[in-house]
Amino acid sequence: MVLRRSPKSARSPRNQIIIGDCIKELAKLPDASVDLVFADPPYNLQLEGELLRPNNTRVDGVDDDWDRFESFGDYDAFCRAWLSECRRVLKPDGALWVIGSYHNIFRLGAILQDLGFWILNDIIWRKVNPMPNFRGRRFTNAHETLIWASRDQKSRYTFNYESLKALNDDLQMRSDWLFPICSGPERLKDEGGRKAHPTQKPEALLHRILLASTNPGDLVLDPFFGTGTTGAVAKRLGRSYIGIERDEDYANAAHERIAKVRTLPASALETLPSKRSEPRVPFGTIVELGMLKPGSALFDQRRKIRAEVKADGTLKFQKTQGSIHRLGAHVQGKQACNGWTFWHFETGGQLKPIDELRERAKQHLGLTRMQSLAAAE
Repeated sequence: MVLRRSPKSARSPRNQIIIGDCIKELAKLPDASVDLVFADPPYNLQLEGELLRPNNTRVDGVDDDWDRFESFGDYDAFCRAWLSECRRVLKPDGALWVIGSYHNIFRLGAILQDLGFWILNDIIWRKVNPMPNFRGRRFTNAHETLIWASRDQKSRYTFNYESLKALNDDLQMRSDWLFPICSGPERLKDEGGRKAHPTQKPEALLHRILLASTNPGDLVLDPFFGTGTTGAVAKRLGRSYIGIERDEDYANAAHERIAKVRTLPASALETLPSKRSEPRVPFGTIVELGMLKPGSALFDQRRKIRAEVKADGTLKFQKTQGSIHRLGAHVQGKQACNGWTFWHFETGGQLKPIDELRERAKQHLGLTRMQSLAAAE
C-alpha cells in the first residue's frame, strides 16, 4: 500500500510505503517501534558535468537533484537529522545498517558515533562487475561500504551467527562480501527502457543483511525506499517493512514490485538457533546432576594442568579456587577464558571438553520439563 500520512500515531504502520520527506515522516513514527533500519541515503557524489566514456558516449551516472547538497555542512545536517530520528524509533535492542561510498561513509560513521550508536562492523561489498574508471586518473571504484551499528553499546542486537556460518559453508562469515551490482532481469526499467532508479541495490545484499540481523516477524524500516528492494526481500523472508520515499514514481514502482513477491512458507524461514538464545546452564548444574562428582578431576587438553571439582561448582588448582572461567584464565595467565572448552573430563581413557556435559544437561533438563508438563496435565 502507498499512502500519505497525517500526524504521529501510536502504532507503526506495517508493510506500507509512505510518500513524503524522510525526516518529516520519520518524526511521525512512534518511539522504540522498529527492529532494524536499513538506509541507502544520498551519497552526495558531487558530480560536476557529464562523465563520458572513451568513445564519447555518456555514462548513466547519478546526477539527480536528491543527491545534490550545497556543502558538506548541509549534507551533515541532513544526515544528523534523519539518523537522530532513526535512533529514536529503534527499539532498545535495535540496529541500523547504512551503505555508502568514499564520498559519504566516513561522515556518516562520525555522525553515528556522535549520536550514540555503537558500531559493530564495517562491511565491504566488493562488486563483481563494477563500472570502469573511464578517465584513468584513479583506481576503479570496485566496492561500497556498509556500517552495521546497534542503537547503543548495551543493545542486545540480533545476530544469527550460526545461520551466517552455515550460509558460508560452515566458515565464519567475513566482513568482505562479493556480489554483482544490480543488473539483468532484477534491474527495474521504466516505460522507456531506462533504469527506474540509478542506485537500485541487489536483492542478494539485502537477503544477507536481513538474514543476519532480523528474525521472522521483525519490522524493518527503510527511510530511502527507492524502488523497494528492502521491502521485496523483507516480504519474501517473512519480515514486515516500512518504506519512506518522496518520489511518487519510485514509490509506485516499489509497490508494483512488492505486490508480485510471495512470502516463503514458515518452514523455509527456519534458521539455526543461536547459542545465545539457548537456556543458560551453569557448571554447578553439571555437579548437581551428578554428571561430575565433587572430587573428580578436570584437565587442560594436554593434561599439564589438573584441577579438582568442588561441591559448589568451583574448581581448585594448587591454592587457587574459582569458577571454570576464572581458574582457566588464571592457570594460563590470561584475562579471560571460556572454561567450557578449556577444561576436559576423562571418559573411556580419552579427554573430552566439559561442553559436552553442558549439552547433555540441556537435553536432560528439557526432557524433565516436558515430563513435568505432561504430569501436570
